[in-house]
Amino acid sequence: MADTMWMRSVEWLAAAASDPRACKWEWDHGIGVSLLEAGRYWDVLSVPDELGLLTLDLLWRPSLPAPGPTLVDVGARRVGFFLPPDPGSRWIGAGVRHTSRGAWVAVPPPYRSAGLLEWLVPPDGSGRLHPPTTLELALRQANGTLAVLTPQANSRLQ
Repeated sequence: MADTMWMRSVEWLAAAASDPRACKWEWDHGIGVSLLEAGRYWDVLSVPDELGLLTLDLLWRPSLPAPGPTLVDVGARRVGFFLPPDPGSRWIGAGVRHTSRGAWVAVPPPYRSAGLLEWLVPPDGSGRLHPPTTLELALRQANGTLAVLTPQANSRLQ
């Protein structure tokens, strides 16, 4: 069962590549990362890691469906949420970057990390993505929590 899920997730993710076979080869025999075009099957909303990790934690509520694919770039200290393509959408916030059609995303295979890139929630092959409204609400709640906590953390450092 698990092998089937991983195979489906590899095929789903590689389908975003201009050459899916080359993408899979790069994952297995190259540096382990492929550049995939955003905007066709998914967009990526990238946020600072502190905000992203708290947001992902909020998305794991029992009342919500399981979160969609989520990628962390440890080197850049960013978390990327995969959501349905919507080139007309506007995401606003400090450090928020919306990647859509015409942009490329470095992606490791769903079954392992590569360099500084790691799946926090790997794709499951079903095409499930983060619902934008649910993601927005969790981002707002996480941002509010950080706004309250940050002054307290700064005051302890002084």
